[in-house]
Amino acid sequence: MHAQKEPERLKKNLKLLDVYALATGTTLSAGFFLLPGLAAMQAGPAIVLAYLIAALPLIPATFSIVELTTAMPRAGGVYYFLDRSMGPLFGTIGGIGTWLALVLKVAFALIGMGVYIGLFVPELPIVPVAIGIALAIGILNLVGAKLSGSFQVFLVIILLGILVLFIGDGVTHVQTSHFEGFFDPGMAAILSTSAMVYISYVGVTKVASLSEEVENPERNLPLGIFLALGTALLIYGIGTALMVGVIPIEQLRGDLSPVATAANIIFGKPGVILVSFAALLAFISVANAGTMSASRYPLAMSRDLMMPSFFQKLGKNGMPYAAIIVTVLSIVVFLAVLDTSKIVKIASAFQLLMFMLICFAVIVMRESKIESYDPGYRSPLYPWMQIFGILASIWLLAQMGIWTKVLTGVMVVLGVVWYKFYVRQKVIRSGAIYHIFEQLGQSRYEGLDRELRGILKEKELRKEDPFDELVARSHVLDIGTEVKFGEIVSDVSKLLSRFVPLSYENLNTTFMEGTVVGITPVAHNVALPHLRVDGLAQMELVMVRSKPGVHIQFNNPATDSEEEQTLHAIFFFLSPLDNPTQHLRMLAQVARHVESDTFFEDWLHAEDEQQLKEALIHNERFHSIYLHKDTPTESLIGKELKEINMPVGSLVALIRRDEQIIVPRGNTVLKENDRLTVIGEPSSMRKFHKKYM
Repeated sequence: MHAQKEPERLKKNLKLLDVYALATGTTLSAGFFLLPGLAAMQAGPAIVLAYLIAALPLIPATFSIVELTTAMPRAGGVYYFLDRSMGPLFGTIGGIGTWLALVLKVAFALIGMGVYIGLFVPELPIVPVAIGIALAIGILNLVGAKLSGSFQVFLVIILLGILVLFIGDGVTHVQTSHFEGFFDPGMAAILSTSAMVYISYVGVTKVASLSEEVENPERNLPLGIFLALGTALLIYGIGTALMVGVIPIEQLRGDLSPVATAANIIFGKPGVILVSFAALLAFISVANAGTMSASRYPLAMSRDLMMPSFFQKLGKNGMPYAAIIVTVLSIVVFLAVLDTSKIVKIASAFQLLMFMLICFAVIVMRESKIESYDPGYRSPLYPWMQIFGILASIWLLAQMGIWTKVLTGVMVVLGVVWYKFYVRQKVIRSGAIYHIFEQLGQSRYEGLDRELRGILKEKELRKEDPFDELVARSHVLDIGTEVKFGEIVSDVSKLLSRFVPLSYENLNTTFMEGTVVGITPVAHNVALPHLRVDGLAQMELVMVRSKPGVHIQFNNPATDSEEEQTLHAIFFFLSPLDNPTQHLRMLAQVARHVESDTFFEDWLHAEDEQQLKEALIHNERFHSIYLHKDTPTESLIGKELKEINMPVGSLVALIRRDEQIIVPRGNTVLKENDRLTVIGEPSSMRKFHKKYM
């Protein structure tokens, strides 16, 4: 197996509004402005039902992708999830196929843009114009995700404003007679049409490939994706009904600009201009977001040695320039050689296949029982939601034509060939599926658990994680002499045995054995001995500092050899048995702090117990203040804590008075020269800082 250094991570520049705009922008484009006319050729007025049916398999796929994304926010989306759940073969097929499907979707959107431009400049050649726009969007993406995201927000806000105006005024022009013979085409034609228009919705999940670049992904990704899905369902449901109700069905069939046709009937020429402008915004939006999403697939696969290494190189602005350039050039090639009907059918079919596998991936990850699999959002109705998603995708795939299935099979074969001749010699890794079956236990890939633990360190704490409170009430041992690790373990075990349901002997033996076999994480002069204890009422933390150093011998699992190290910080952590993922999140949070650039300077120079604790609390989540007269804190002197109007979401965790540490209570009276440690949410801390500092 090839040695590989930790890849450079993408910057987190995307906020909630960016996620919503990217997900919405990749959804409301050709599926709304171009495809209804093509769909009406098969389903007639029943295109309204076809669009609604098409959304059904997307719902479980969306829930599944959101769960996987909040557990593994990494560039590559579908590729990364399939690779880590079912192994590199499925990852290769999913990565290459989804990249191709996204490229095809962008090409389809650009062709649709050319159609609407042709309404005003009929002699303008569509393909050269589409190629020119693709190149311009590629340049924009090379500049950076922040600029691309801001541009996307601008496009989507204007687009939605125009669509609300179009639908709001248009409903008064609907003629119910246009819906006569609704089911005449037959259910077979309606289902076939549903499979074709399925691609209209799939963009809502493509933002998953950008999850590595999203701030607070456990909140912003689910919220942004669900809001985008709700928006898409409303626009497609009401919008297609409006088109059918306004345009005679004979005129709607084959119309490549149905929204403009409806606007002409409702508003006249000004309406055509307005909705054509909206269409151009929509097509540019999907091309921009689709190019961003697609380019992250080669990047992610390159990180895992499954694509040439140049794809993972980032430019000065943090963008994967090689992946973007190859993606844009591929879009140009498809624009030149494929027609729109082939593009939409191939992309829809492959997306159905991928969403089926994504639903299965959630089942694999859940049943693998990997403790470090810790999604911030869990799909409801598990596993029935996923089973429905798998069956619905198979059902819609069966409705597609033979040549569409054949071309989808070709995309799968392409992935298999690439895996066999390029990937298999470079990658030794298996997915979480090997964790499920006891008989395959020897084949399970322990590196996946380590990788997921690494992801935990990058995540923010959840509201239910009492990390700051745990640190505030932790026990502190400050050792002034050089000692051996065993002596520290003995002292800590005696201390803990007084208030946890384990004996001194049990604690001492377990901590020592964990170190010997390499279970205890040891790195950067820090050790993290940890246990989950049955019957423990609350988490416990003992922090040990030794400026002279604690000598330790341990087995390093990375090298499978015995090593020696001098420790200056040891954190003994115990938690209840029933919440393993929270246990890992808390451990990851300790590791995240101790690996920061400023931790050891703060830790070694701390003058007292309170400063030691503050070294482990995130500086955005706490403030330390002294109470003095003639300062804003004077108003606190002489008051009981319960009388103080603290910002919501904050509390006084510690009080240092002279040489004593006081655990505060509601009736604790604050005195001059007290030093308070206040903890809380960042927003609460900003309010506290503004008032008292």
